[in-house]
Amino acid sequence: MKDTVILRTVDEVGRIVIPSELRKALDIDNRDSVEIALDGDKMILKKHQPSCVFCGETENITSYKNKIVCRDCIKGLSKIR
Repeated sequence: MKDTVILRTVDEVGRIVIPSELRKALDIDNRDSVEIALDGDKMILKKHQPSCVFCGETENITSYKNKIVCRDCIKGLSKIR
């Protein structure tokens, strides 16, 4: 995707609409979580990817007691006595 600049107005309660073409390019669907970060004077938006609480892995993950854990860390934890 080419660099794109689209102007949006912030409403009275601080909301903006992310244009559909940008949501499609980033595979952001309705109700998806979006991370918001600051980098100097820039605001960065990106789709949230759940990750393991121990190592940060985003693949082969599962939820256990409301925590996200990857397969490798589950194996490592199972070896602890």
